[in-house]
Amino acid sequence: MELDVNKIQEILPHRFPFLLVDKIISLENDKVVGVKNVTMNEWFFQGHFPGKPVMPGVLILESMAQVGATMMMNMEEFRGCIPYFTSLNGVKFRRPVIPGDQLVMEVTLLKVRRGIGKLKGVARVNETIVAEGEIGFSLIKEEAED
Repeated sequence: MELDVNKIQEILPHRFPFLLVDKIISLENDKVVGVKNVTMNEWFFQGHFPGKPVMPGVLILESMAQVGATMMMNMEEFRGCIPYFTSLNGVKFRRPVIPGDQLVMEVTLLKVRRGIGKLKGVARVNETIVAEGEIGFSLIKEEAED
């Protein structure tokens, strides 16, 4: 199953400037592949770094987490939840991501129980791994407002 940015926004609560996934190209019950097209127009390049733009590593991780959250929150039991990081393990950054790169992120569900779980994420540019690691998460149901 493929999802465009409009469908992604129906699933995720993230919005500009913090929606960091442009498309889901494959969505299964335990694996998802998403894309972030990195352009020079990204807000973070103004200060990271002037004259030598590099996508911050934490935003690469956030992109992977959003891809994973799209998979999780597409499941009936987790619809309407808010996704939170709980841990990051074994994270490695292999090479910088720069304007013009297409970040392709494959995220696999390792485990989930009662909305708490772990994902394994691998981000690639042109088939080369640029970042990888395990992402711990918690999916919290929104409280009804009075």
